[in-house]
Amino acid sequence: MNPEIVIELVLLAVIFGFGFYMLRKIIPSKAVKQIRGEELQEILKSDHAILIDVRKQSQFAQFHIKGFKNIPLSQIKKATAELPDKNIEIVIMSQTGSAGNEACKRLKRRGFTNLTNVQGGMSSIDTN
Repeated sequence: MNPEIVIELVLLAVIFGFGFYMLRKIIPSKAVKQIRGEELQEILKSDHAILIDVRKQSQFAQFHIKGFKNIPLSQIKKATAELPDKNIEIVIMSQTGSAGNEACKRLKRRGFTNLTNVQGGMSSIDTN
């Protein structure tokens, strides 16, 4: 087989593999509720959910929504031991929603069942 064709096939395989990997990161997990900012307001009023902001500490320090606890995505695995009940509603906030989806997937793998992600994350929240 021609070496140029082999190189092209390998490159195509790498591109498709990377594309599939990235798609899995941004596509919401099944069984995870997706909400928008308006729906978040209702949850904040009800005071029945655990609220977690998975952004970096520096982002959280700049601005955050009252009631959210900062647990960066890189620490979410360790933090699961602190969560009291795997069936309680957990609402996840991130910057754009992608890291929130990833956090929900990680929590789901750990047995948490009532997960909610804020679509668009902080970028979609009206701060006025």
